[in-house]
Amino acid sequence: MMRITETVKQLIIINIIFFVASNYFVNTGLAYDYLALHMPTSDKFQVWQLVTHMFMHGGLLHIFFNMFALFSFGVFLEHLWGTKKFLFFYFSCGLGAALLHLGVAYFQLQNVLEQVSYLNLSDSAIHQIINLDIYNAEDYNSFFLSEVNNIISSAGKTAALSPEAYQTLFYATELNHSAAVGASGAIYGVLVAFAFMFPNVELMLMFIPVPIKAKYFVPVLVAIDLYLGVTGKSIFGGGGGVAHFAHVGGALIGFIMMWYWKKNQFNNNRWN
Repeated sequence: MMRITETVKQLIIINIIFFVASNYFVNTGLAYDYLALHMPTSDKFQVWQLVTHMFMHGGLLHIFFNMFALFSFGVFLEHLWGTKKFLFFYFSCGLGAALLHLGVAYFQLQNVLEQVSYLNLSDSAIHQIINLDIYNAEDYNSFFLSEVNNIISSAGKTAALSPEAYQTLFYATELNHSAAVGASGAIYGVLVAFAFMFPNVELMLMFIPVPIKAKYFVPVLVAIDLYLGVTGKSIFGGGGGVAHFAHVGGALIGFIMMWYWKKNQFNNNRWN
């Protein structure tokens, strides 16, 4: 195995520092409020989250697999490209992942809100509702219903909403509060680049010890994410909580950049 390169090593160290600090040394909720990637419709959204979310992770397994992949594939790319080109590629894929994730999430939110458009609530009232501080399903009866009633009363509506309308607004609020973390989008771009550079190298999933050439392995992996993102399913059951479209976005940007670079022979040049 190739020796770890300096930039990959520093990225791994920074990710570990963020993980340890946000989970053990500062208020975890506050750290995620400021550094995780929130919806643009959320009061918690900040522009810097487009970058900082790449250094935040949801658990030990999450950061382990991402950093293992960065080490396993990133060192080859940095060795060939140099630091500047690798960093440009890495962060471009991460930003592309964030933008596609936000775009899909916004589309999903608008589809949900369309179901209650007949209520004729103002944009201001909708914004207040979907930004109510809810943390779990228990808040529905203890907090959410009364706050929604206060908001719609202030908007001049006196009739109570139907149970279906309350539930739809609660679901919209949950969507608006969802936040993405992790370097996975950038990692998927790295995987695509590796498959471009070393298409015949055989790779294996930890849980499926069957060697598959990179040029087949990576497209299948991205296709699975696309399928899971569209269907809302999870390989392991439950809701999953995985930002599949962030993975697809990172892979898509990685593919576009590699295709362009290969076409223009940029792959043969280091930037430093």
